Amino acid sequence: MQAFRYISYHYLRYFVIIMFALILFSVGFDYMEHSNSMPKSANLVLIYLMFKVFFAIDMLLPLSLIFAMIATKVFMIRSNALVALFSLGYSRTDILKPFIVVATTIITIYVALHATPFARADEYARNISQSSTYIQPTSDLFFTFEDKFIYFGRLYPLQERAENIRVFQMKGQKLKEVLVADSAYYYNGSWNIELANSIEKPVDSSFEGGSIMIEKHEHFELLRGFRPKR
Repeated sequence: MQAFRYISYHYLRYFVIIMFALILFSVGFDYMEHSNSMPKSANLVLIYLMFKVFFAIDMLLPLSLIFAMIATKVFMIRSNALVALFSLGYSRTDILKPFIVVATTIITIYVALHATPFARADEYARNISQSSTYIQPTSDLFFTFEDKFIYFGRLYPLQERAENIRVFQMKGQKLKEVLVADSAYYYNGSWNIELANSIEKPVDSSFEGGSIMIEKHEHFELLRGFRPKR
């Protein structure tokens, strides 16, 4: 057990040192390459560097595990610790066990992180570099919700707002009403619109069936329960 703790400690120590050095090298060169396209906001630059650190971890973690294992073995040979452990009766399996257990634990955490936004770190950093926001708005989004057809010209998931909205209300196979608004924001479980125009077509589309009705609406809610995905 003492040998396990001894080897695990040195393995983790070299892993952290090597990982830190590789991340510093990778992020430093990336920042120098893209420094001219960085946003002027210091906060966005820090967020950009943070995402680049996450991306570097994603790319360099397996390599760091291998280099740390080699460095630990070299350290143990140079300090005669490996010979001492074999002299005390430890087998090769006992020597390799700490490497396998530590590496497996780290890789399990590494794989689990890919089920989180950690896996999109490079995309977020690239968005900051290109447009000073780490999530690009979704454009030309068309979908159905309940009995309505919805069109969002631009959807901003983080800000929970949308622009250029069209809501098409159907009656059977025919269009009944169209709601037009410049913007809306998500609050308290529904989308809130400050000002919109509704265009309602007559039931009878003949010349005697009446004219199109246009009304203005202020401060109303719609699409309750539809929340933008972040």
